[in-house]
Amino acid sequence: MDVAILLFEGLTPLDAVGPYEVLARLPGARAHFVAREPGPKRSGDGSLALVADRPLADLPRPEVLVVPGGGAGVELVMADAAVLDWLRAAHDHSRFTTSVCTGSLILGAAGLLRGVRATTHWRARERLEALGAIPTEARVVEEGRLVTAAGVSAGIDMALRLAARLGGDQVAQAIQLGIEYDPEPPFDSGSPRKATPQVVALVERVLARRAQPPVR
Repeated sequence: MDVAILLFEGLTPLDAVGPYEVLARLPGARAHFVAREPGPKRSGDGSLALVADRPLADLPRPEVLVVPGGGAGVELVMADAAVLDWLRAAHDHSRFTTSVCTGSLILGAAGLLRGVRATTHWRARERLEALGAIPTEARVVEEGRLVTAAGVSAGIDMALRLAARLGGDQVAQAIQLGIEYDPEPPFDSGSPRKATPQVVALVERVLARRAQPPVR
């Protein structure tokens, strides 16, 4: 079973690595980092790179497709006709097409979420609606073959649900134990409903800066 995880410049690394750590452990799974052009793809701040070892053309029909999010990099992918064409063609044959965080905006730009319930990072819900989706605050949304996850860390939750659908509950539970995913966050501020207004405002300012393309 081929799992294709899309990489691009300006991505959020955990959006890709979180699902990878789960899905690569499925029996018979072959996880691949793919991109329009192979090579290192850097995070939005440029401090970390993941390496795409295969071009999109090498995996036209992955069984599972994972689209991560990011800041300004997402905007470029949303306007990249070659990547969007590959997504549409891959989705025609995939068992599951998934996204993490603002990766759902890329799926929306490809026309895959029209009239479909979906989730994304809390700051991007209005944009998701503008792309024809029905946005929800849920952490993970399963709509048939389409599975979307909210911001960043929700990709691990999404991947575990997907592992259960692909390999059964016991396999998914074994993977969860193997990666010791037993979160005990020190604060209860993981959504804008729970965080203080001051914390929400701080995150808004930081994310607004990160959404700007880097100065070259």
